Amino acid sequence: MADNAKWYVAHTYSGYENAVAAAIEKAVENRNMRDLIHGVNIPMETVTEITDNGPKTVDRKVFPGYVLVKMVMTDETWHLVRNVRGVTGFVGSGNKAIPLTEEEVASMGVEKKEIVVGYEVGDRVKITEGALESFLGAVEEIDLERSKVRVVVEMFGRETPVELELDQIEPVG
Repeated sequence: MADNAKWYVAHTYSGYENAVAAAIEKAVENRNMRDLIHGVNIPMETVTEITDNGPKTVDRKVFPGYVLVKMVMTDETWHLVRNVRGVTGFVGSGNKAIPLTEEEVASMGVEKKEIVVGYEVGDRVKITEGALESFLGAVEEIDLERSKVRVVVEMFGRETPVELELDQIEPVG
């Protein structure tokens, strides 16, 4: 059954996202439906706001008024989520909920895929694509959460840090 689970978007009253997520989790536990509803997620981003008192870091909802639910869509799961207080419906057409595509899920960073890279900080690498293709450099920093790597390359006689995707470089043997 777990292979059939997809991410669906439930529309909520604005400001009720946390309460809806908690209520869905509680209903899943109470009805012992962990095998059908795998997770609930409210996509958040960390933002630095500049205020009179200086910079302040806050977590902000990426999609206010929406809660993501990973579940196997059945009549029972549809009714469970739909009948939670604060849920106004699913994103889709009519009563048919439409699941998110793999690309949408990946772009939102909802599901973390384990990424294995063949290099580490300090390794010599070659850039394989982009404007700096075939440049050589050294890995300065690897950010797996953002799928980015910072490589220091020499351009015009200066060392310049460049941020790239993890798959845009390869180790030099």
